[in-house]
Amino acid sequence: MKKYLIPAAALIALTGGTVLIAQAPAAPGTKDASKATGGSYTVDPGHTQVVFAWDHMGFTSNMGTIAEPTGTLTLDKANPAASKVSVEFKIANLRTGVTALDEHLMKADFFDAAKFPTATFVSTSVKPDGATGADITGNLTIKGVTKPVTLDAELYGAGKAPAMAGGKENVGFVATGAIKRSDFGMGYGVPMVGDAIELKIVAAFQK
Repeated sequence: MKKYLIPAAALIALTGGTVLIAQAPAAPGTKDASKATGGSYTVDPGHTQVVFAWDHMGFTSNMGTIAEPTGTLTLDKANPAASKVSVEFKIANLRTGVTALDEHLMKADFFDAAKFPTATFVSTSVKPDGATGADITGNLTIKGVTKPVTLDAELYGAGKAPAMAGGKENVGFVATGAIKRSDFGMGYGVPMVGDAIELKIVAAFQK
């Protein structure tokens, strides 16, 4: 059987001079707070992570991640200040991309993961900042030590996922903050290796 190829010019002529290009549907999530209905949500572990960065001897700023947490969000649309969030991370999920460093971070010099396998953040207050932002203050517990931390959070996107992705309502935030690791019993190497830890949290929740 012969196969016939129609030249592009002929196709344009057949469609009246119009070139038809298939377009993918737009992303379902938008930075529109009205797309979040409020109520109770749970963490989407596959799309939530903490990125942490520290100074290494003044030569480089190195980074790592802790992913796949569990937790909940209560979003109060009528009174945003009454919203609450609680998240727990497994220290074993920490990765820097350097195997020897990951192994050291699990030991008593740092997280002592065998004795303290999780880190938690539980909000104590939410202060709205404009239509899509908030300062979230809460108790951060690492290695059995609890300290107050304030995160600068901003709505990234809200909306309903397509059926192929579960069809659930989703809401996502990006938050930034900073802590001193020595406050949590992890002063090994300070001050040669930086004490200040910069945090960037990518948090996704599903209803």
